[in-house]
Amino acid sequence: MDQGSGKVNNEGGKLTHYEGTEKLLELWFEPITLENGETKRQKMCDLRVIPRDEIAEMLVKVKCEIVSFSERDEQHAYILSESSLFISKRRLILKTCGTTTVLASLDSLLALAKKYCNCKVVDIFYSRKNFMRPDLQHSLYKSFEDEVKYLDSIFDRGAAYVLGRMNGDCWYLYTLDDTSIEQPDQTLEMLMTDLDDEVMAHFQNTTGRKSEDVTKESGIADLVPDCKIDGFVFEPCGYSMNGLLKDDGYVTIHVTPEKEFSYVSFETNASMEDYSSLVDRILSTFRPGKFVMTLFTNEQAACRSSRDTLKETLLDRYTRHDRQYSEFKNYDLTFGHYVRDKKR
Repeated sequence: MDQGSGKVNNEGGKLTHYEGTEKLLELWFEPITLENGETKRQKMCDLRVIPRDEIAEMLVKVKCEIVSFSERDEQHAYILSESSLFISKRRLILKTCGTTTVLASLDSLLALAKKYCNCKVVDIFYSRKNFMRPDLQHSLYKSFEDEVKYLDSIFDRGAAYVLGRMNGDCWYLYTLDDTSIEQPDQTLEMLMTDLDDEVMAHFQNTTGRKSEDVTKESGIADLVPDCKIDGFVFEPCGYSMNGLLKDDGYVTIHVTPEKEFSYVSFETNASMEDYSSLVDRILSTFRPGKFVMTLFTNEQAACRSSRDTLKETLLDRYTRHDRQYSEFKNYDLTFGHYVRDKKR
């Protein structure tokens, strides 16, 4: 990550903290319908037509900027100075770390979608893990309750949840309660901390190194097949990757490698009947000390039930300390918290 946002230095100039934990905002849109029941036809509902300069201006409010761009099939992907942005025809995903202010984008996003695409929001997912240092965040993000109040001021019928231990690792979610996305939709997210020093060495001392080399040497290139990878190394350390799959599939990985606050996030909406092999590859690649895993699936997803993926043990060395399963109106969600057995 670009550690200009959310960093804490001591008097000697050494970086003493960077918040790798992201705030994740996912918005789904639908065409605006006229009073007579007809959908406006003069413009298509396609978020990809929003001009890049408008996107860049919106990101200023979030306190980040575009550093790389890629595209494939139905999707545009941006690596940001603080994580990623994905835009497909009807879905937008904005994921930002550090002390960014992701919810500050909402007014602009809603206005841009209406102006250029004739679209309005049909569903929202806002989520994050608990921060390592919430005291360093902007005032709105120090408490999830305040984030919920802000979202409720914009959206009707919002519902807020927390999964996991309130005095430990937990995961917060805000979504709408009465909408339905008819196409298959699934999201696997793994939020890893206490990473292996040897693994994190791939992402240290990156000045002058090529992102392609880091992607290959770290094993990231082999995680998901048929993936168009756009990697980016930050100086002096840190790494981000956007991977584009067929249609509107994506993978994104972000690495904060410093030992005192190491963090790696993995996220994908790749459609699979079983995610077990992918989860094993991720754990073998990054070797975290502990991690939170969530899996969202709707009724149309190939993996209809998410519970089976979060087994009691993984790779014979990760023990599940918590698992919670929730049935929402349109989705199933499973949350799991795992800790590595130090003897293995």
